[in-house]
Amino acid sequence: MTESPAPLADPHLLYRPDTGSPGAPRDVVILGSTGSIGTQAIDVVLRNPERFRVVALSAAGGRVRLLAEQAHSLRVRAVAVADEKAVPALREALSAYYPAGEAQPEILAGPDAASDLARMECHSVLNGITGSIGLAPTLAALEAGRVLILANKESLIVGGPLVTALAKPGQIVPVDSEHSALFQALMGGTRGEVRKLVVTASGGPFRGRARAELADVTPRDALAHPTWDMGPVVTINSATLVNKGLEVIEAHLLYDIPFDRIEVVVHPQSYIHSMVEFIDGSTLAQASPPDMRMPIALGLGWPERVPDAAPAFDWSKAMNWEFSPLDDEAFPAVALARQVGSLGGTAPAVFNAANEECVDAFLAGRLPFTGIVDTVAEIVEEHGTPVPGTSLTVADVLGAEAWARARARELAAKATAEARV
Repeated sequence: MTESPAPLADPHLLYRPDTGSPGAPRDVVILGSTGSIGTQAIDVVLRNPERFRVVALSAAGGRVRLLAEQAHSLRVRAVAVADEKAVPALREALSAYYPAGEAQPEILAGPDAASDLARMECHSVLNGITGSIGLAPTLAALEAGRVLILANKESLIVGGPLVTALAKPGQIVPVDSEHSALFQALMGGTRGEVRKLVVTASGGPFRGRARAELADVTPRDALAHPTWDMGPVVTINSATLVNKGLEVIEAHLLYDIPFDRIEVVVHPQSYIHSMVEFIDGSTLAQASPPDMRMPIALGLGWPERVPDAAPAFDWSKAMNWEFSPLDDEAFPAVALARQVGSLGGTAPAVFNAANEECVDAFLAGRLPFTGIVDTVAEIVEEHGTPVPGTSLTVADVLGAEAWARARARELAAKATAEARV
């Protein structure tokens, strides 16, 4: 008898978890429900009520009317807002949807509210929060034994060893279109047969421009993404290609593939979301029209697919698919991310936190577009090399982030002052 090939080693994502009771809706908590990922996830849920039931929602607190509308339409048991000052407005918004005498959902508030929801009794937690503030809910969901549907890449990047140490096989399912694509393509072979991962990038709104042509880019220019409809931070990260750098680190952490075997290629149409090249020369690619509802639905339903989650290609129509190498001189963020990922320790937390502050400074007119990655690189260099063999803690991550944010604000203020001279 021929032995079956060995699966990928330490397969956090490549294990098919128990689907639960046949015919029973899967209880889901959605964190970041009023954002781009959250609203699209709710669309998938509302179109598949027999498969999914949302039991709780969390949001930052800036869009309480939308949060109240979502809570009512989904009949959730609890809602949470990070901003405690938003609670009165949320109560008022909920009152507009719930008639007098009808029970309203429980309200949680404060910086730990999302983590509290992540520990609720449920099958899955979709973490669609933007930024490293998603780390605590990620850890909370894993500790509670929930399946983590991960759209918050920053929590994995800044807390890499903390997250991977907690995750059991099948407990993390990625939502990023690139990592969902890799997840699917990796099913086509064993670990020893994988030669490299190929992560595709749209190239953002400035694809093809030289570095000198990026000096006068405005926030409005950078927010005009040609393919995806995302929040402002992620959209700016896509324009600088910081987002692609974060995805390279994420791919390394999820699949344990060395950085020198993770390649980035520019694919403007965003039809192929990523590829896996095998040692025999074959390449498996996952392709679908650019619509985040497909990877979201795959995360919600895994190991089963959700029918008609998003539109498919019309193969009766002609299409042109282009590929080109990444221009590292014009867009140095990916190379910097490889360096940061290789350093490990708190370096990824410094990289991510500094970038978030620099994006805010750019949007506020305090940094030029090219100054975002240049400033992040300067802060990473100042941070230095982590001490070998030192175990990472949540306190280490938070401390490194606080330092990086403060330093980024200092450098942005300095750049503003120099520009006025």
